[in-house]
Amino acid sequence: MQIIIPKQVEEILAGLRADGYEAFAVGGCVRDTLLGRVPGDWDITTSARPEQVKKVFGKTIDTGLQHGTVTVMREHVGYEITTYRIDGEYEDARHPKEVAFTSDLKEDLRRRDFTINAMAYSHETGIVDIFGGMKDLKEGVVRCVGNAVERFTEDALRILRAIRFSAQLNFTIEDETYAALTVIAPNLANVSKERIQAELTKTLLSDHPERILLVEETGMSPYISAGFHSVFGTNIGRVREACMRASGLPARKSLRWAAFLSYGGEDCAAQILKELKMDNDTTDRVKTLVRWFSEELQEDDCKVREVMSSMEDGRFDELLLLKESLLPEEAAGTGRIRKTAEAVRSRGDCIRMRDMAVTGKDLIAAGVRPGPDMGNILQRLFLYVLKHPECNEKEYLLNMGVKKDTEE
Repeated sequence: MQIIIPKQVEEILAGLRADGYEAFAVGGCVRDTLLGRVPGDWDITTSARPEQVKKVFGKTIDTGLQHGTVTVMREHVGYEITTYRIDGEYEDARHPKEVAFTSDLKEDLRRRDFTINAMAYSHETGIVDIFGGMKDLKEGVVRCVGNAVERFTEDALRILRAIRFSAQLNFTIEDETYAALTVIAPNLANVSKERIQAELTKTLLSDHPERILLVEETGMSPYISAGFHSVFGTNIGRVREACMRASGLPARKSLRWAAFLSYGGEDCAAQILKELKMDNDTTDRVKTLVRWFSEELQEDDCKVREVMSSMEDGRFDELLLLKESLLPEEAAGTGRIRKTAEAVRSRGDCIRMRDMAVTGKDLIAAGVRPGPDMGNILQRLFLYVLKHPECNEKEYLLNMGVKKDTEE
């Protein structure tokens, strides 16, 4: 069977073979191509040692020489080339203490996590599938290479990867592999929170975000972070329903995480995202969405402007999307609120202090002294304009602000 690979990858494979070495595209790129998906990157495995790879291509980047990996750049894209290897003992349930290079492709494929990721390809040999990856692709199964407990013991992150692949590919997890998830769950304590968060995020961004529930079903959740397990608690039914409905949301990190955390409250969401080392922007967005998700929005123009003014542009629309997806029984009311928001925007109503007709400079020019009092005046005027957008006129607000300040 022949598959199409990028010309840059063909050139790299050809360069290694021309010097007498074996070379194959390997792993996820082979899997995704066979599934008709566009690979995110193309990895290459070879019998050449790192120093030999460097000699073949001249200019390379030392990506991970201790693990046999160098990177070759082609048209501003990096392609990792890794020597066939056998991993040594895993002392931290994450990384091998040492690796040994080998000339046997089978030994290199044997160390990989799942059968669907343990296939290699070159035009000369076609697909090299020693462990039944093609069969598992056809049947839609995530299965470990060899003994599942051994594979997961080597690298505990693989148990989250199993769930992530089941979500991204809509595959079932094979029975022995599934059983091993629970056995190895405590080892997640040895995995960095950043890597855990990355796998959970990919799961939530998939077409089947509800598969994140497997983290709780297999007993992993207590080992994710101190607060993560509390999400399920007494809200398990609502969390399950929210995760099922989250697939209807755009695949945005803030939206999908907000859906998952929607019933835990803002403080719980903030704690969990902090524990998982989430970036600040996503954390802020999720906190805002979770906080307002539990609030009943009113259709009144003034109330809609007040809510819109409390969050950055675009978040109000995300809030409506979240409510529409997770609370379909309220869809009619949410739809009316959306129309109100559209009317507010089309009229150009002021919903940001920066859009007020009066600025601090205007107040100073009118005789108001800089300082906390001036800030209070601007805030008071802004709240007034939110209620009376037709009054957002410079002269009117100046008279109102300066007169009130003088009286006080």
